[in-house]
Amino acid sequence: MKRRDAINNMLIGMGGISIGTQLLGNKTLAGHNGNVNHSVCRWCYGGIPWEEFIEGIKGIDGLKSVELTTVEEWPMLIKNGLTCALGTGPFANIVEGFNDPGNHDKLIQPYLGLIDNAAEYGIPSIIVFSGNRNGMDDETGLENCAVGLEKVVRHAEKKGVTVVMELLNSKVDHKDYMCDHTAWGVKLAEKIGSDRFKLLYDIYHMQIMEGDVIRTIKDNHQYIAHYHTGGNPGRNEIDETQELFYPAIMRAIVETGYDGWVAQEFIPTWDDKMKALNHGVRTCDV
Repeated sequence: MKRRDAINNMLIGMGGISIGTQLLGNKTLAGHNGNVNHSVCRWCYGGIPWEEFIEGIKGIDGLKSVELTTVEEWPMLIKNGLTCALGTGPFANIVEGFNDPGNHDKLIQPYLGLIDNAAEYGIPSIIVFSGNRNGMDDETGLENCAVGLEKVVRHAEKKGVTVVMELLNSKVDHKDYMCDHTAWGVKLAEKIGSDRFKLLYDIYHMQIMEGDVIRTIKDNHQYIAHYHTGGNPGRNEIDETQELFYPAIMRAIVETGYDGWVAQEFIPTWDDKMKALNHGVRTCDV
């Protein structure tokens, strides 16, 4: 039997898979199901020229956003039928964030401008960071974040933009970062008390810090407005080489009623980086 005939027989035996089905490596993965809004973080593919990357994105079914991009990049995305699910600016600083009152004056005004730009271009969310502890206790840092973000969040409410603070690990990648546990982020969200301030739950980072990913998502989904992926250990492809099983995680997210964006944020190791990205999107498309 020829290989082509064997594959055709196999597909028939599987009950007539849709035309959108793709064979990637040793996995059979269906095309876009429509349950997940797919995005990708630009920085992971910085070695690919911008216009070439956009063309590659357009060839991946269901992938409609390139995030952690700036206002200067949004017109090109929109021109190509794409968007930015999560905007940023050069002033967004992981280390020097809102937990330090000394940073408030240099952060608040730029963020107000970013919110204005996001509203103008239809960008739904912008990213903020807690900053590092630098010897500060978590309660003080939380109070400082709430004070510093007050004006930013109230402006976001007026403009219909969501401010999201990212949960990052302080064990491997971002030593001393304060917003490194879901409980701390939830407490901050409760204190701010606005539907326009929520958390970016980075699955890779929280696997390192907490584990118990699915239970945490189910218990705290009302405080989460965005998700990032990544394989652990290594922050590479979300495949069988790592400990997280993304189809189950994604099903849990969908079951909460979440209708926001999920962004691929792994660092590709495959020679064909766009094929790796396609594989990540297909894996999360439950």
